[in-house]
Amino acid sequence: MTDQTAPSDTAPGPELTVVIVDDHSIFRSGLRSELDPALRVVGEAATVDEAIAVVLATQPRVVLLDVHLPGGTGGGGAEVIRGAAAEAPATVFLALSVSDAADDVVTVIRAGARGYITKSSSGAEVSDAARRVAGGDAVFSPRLAGFVLDAFGAVTGETAATNDELDRLSAREQEVMRLIARGYAYKEVASALFISPKTVETHVSAVLRKLQLSSRHELTAWATARKLL
Repeated sequence: MTDQTAPSDTAPGPELTVVIVDDHSIFRSGLRSELDPALRVVGEAATVDEAIAVVLATQPRVVLLDVHLPGGTGGGGAEVIRGAAAEAPATVFLALSVSDAADDVVTVIRAGARGYITKSSSGAEVSDAARRVAGGDAVFSPRLAGFVLDAFGAVTGETAATNDELDRLSAREQEVMRLIARGYAYKEVASALFISPKTVETHVSAVLRKLQLSSRHELTAWATARKLL
């Protein structure tokens, strides 16, 4: 295996619990045998659904996560992170994939992975990377760092654009927008906000006009894409 990350000079730390997620059993077995003995593998999984279940059941400190996995709704490693992170708050995710495509890197990092290294890394390098993400570092194979910087730049730009769009709406319009986008009926929104259904309708019309949208379905898609729900 070729060098992908520069192992740190620190001595091995205390035992670290790990889950390996990959749909190839031979790779899981090989990686398990090459990891530092201080990394205790407490579970393995081959699919999205299995991975979420194992992570929630074992609450590992680190998940070594392949990007492309069968099962779930097709979201792969990113779907595992989204499905498990909230109920495993002490767990960190390190993407470990054969892919070095920018889209794969960006997708899994935006989902919440703390690092991304390729499968050409050695067992020692993977072990070191696992310790570093557990310690709070972000770890990436050198040639992938540019993708990550670009992604964070894009996120910053998207956040600024979203804030500009939200600034067009009054505080009440933003409240109505979020409830409507979540699927609430006009009467339900009116009850929740102590206003009349007619007032809700007026606010919705204003929201759609200001955001240049044509229906509540487009509003839901708009809010979902910007993680406002």
